[in-house]
Amino acid sequence: MVRVIEEAGVAAAHCACCVPRRDFLGRLAALGAAAMLPSAEAFAQKRKAGGTTRTRPHRIDVHHHILPPAYMGEIASRRLGATVQWSPARSIEDMDKSGIATSIVSLVQPGVWLGDAAQARRLAREANDYGASQVKDFPTRLGLFATLPLPDPEGSLKEIAHGLDVLKADGVGLMTSYGNKWLGDAAFAPVWEELNRRKAVVYTHPLAPDCCRNLVQYVSTGTIEFATDTTRAIASLVFSGTAARYPDIQWVFSHGGGTMPFLLSRFTREEATMKEREQRLPHGVLHELKRFYYDIAQANHAGALAAMVRFIPVSQILFGTDFPFRPGAEAVEGLAAFRFKPRDQWAIERDNALRLLPRLKML
Repeated sequence: MVRVIEEAGVAAAHCACCVPRRDFLGRLAALGAAAMLPSAEAFAQKRKAGGTTRTRPHRIDVHHHILPPAYMGEIASRRLGATVQWSPARSIEDMDKSGIATSIVSLVQPGVWLGDAAQARRLAREANDYGASQVKDFPTRLGLFATLPLPDPEGSLKEIAHGLDVLKADGVGLMTSYGNKWLGDAAFAPVWEELNRRKAVVYTHPLAPDCCRNLVQYVSTGTIEFATDTTRAIASLVFSGTAARYPDIQWVFSHGGGTMPFLLSRFTREEATMKEREQRLPHGVLHELKRFYYDIAQANHAGALAAMVRFIPVSQILFGTDFPFRPGAEAVEGLAAFRFKPRDQWAIERDNALRLLPRLKML
C-alpha cells in the first residue's frame, strides 16, 4: 500500500492506516483513472512536482518517415541529404523511448514524382501498399499519409481512392513543390476538389525544388531550401486563392511552417497590395494562416516556437519528430524546454492530433 500511495503523489512516510479511509480510497481511485488514460491534469501535477509522467506513451507524431527499401533503391540517384538507417523496428524503438503512442508515417522526399507519370503511379502504389502493410503489422502504433503522383491528376484521383478507401489511410502526404509548380498551381485543381469533398487531411513535406539547388557554396541544399520551400508552398496556396477556394482541406505544414512565421509582415504587405484580393483572400491572409496546422519537427527550439505562437493558435500546432532524420527525444526535450502551460503542451503532444485525426481516439 505504501508504494501505491507514493505513486499517487502522497508522501512516502504515509501508509493506509495514517490516511482517512475516504481520502485513501479517493486517491487510489484517482491513481487508477490516471493509469488508464493520462490527462493534462496528471501531466501538470507531475511537472509541478519536478517529476516525469510515468504513464503509457501518449504523444502522436505526425511527421515520421518510412523509407521503403524498393523505393529507396529506385530513387537513390535523386535523393538529397544524408543516408540514414531505417526499419520499422527502429521506428517503434524510438517511439517507445520518446513516449510516442502513434506515428503517422509518410514517404520521405523527393516523393514519387520524377517526371514520368507511369513511374510515379507505380511508385505511389508500391509505397502506399508498403506503408499500409506496416500499419497492419503495428495497428495501434502507426497510421499512414498516402502519397500521390500529384502532377498527374488522373493518377492522383485513382490513388486517393486506393489510399483512403481501400487502405484506410489517415490522409495524404505531398511534397511542397513538383518541378516548377507549387501547391497553389491551377493544374492541381481536380485533386483539390476531390480532397475538399472528402474533407481530407493533407500533410506536406518540403524538398529542394528544381530552381534552387546548390545555390550557396559550402551549405547543403536542405539547410536553407527545405524551410524556404514550405514557405513558397504556403504563399502559393494562400495568394492564389486555393486555400480559400477549398476550405475543407486540412493542411499540415512541416517544420513550424518553415520561414513563414518570420516573414509574416511581408505576407500581410503582399495582401494589402495584391490584385483580386477580395476574390482570392475573402477572409484575409491571417485567417488562412491561422487555420492551417504546423508540426514542430526541427522547429522545436525557442526561436521557432516563439515566432510560431505569436500568431498561430496552440490548437493548430502538432507534435512531430522527423524520424529517422532526428530522434524523437529532440522534439520532446525542445517542447518541454519552452515551458508551455501543461494543458497547451498536452494539446500539442496529443489532443490537437486527435481532433484532426479522430480515428486515433479508437486506438
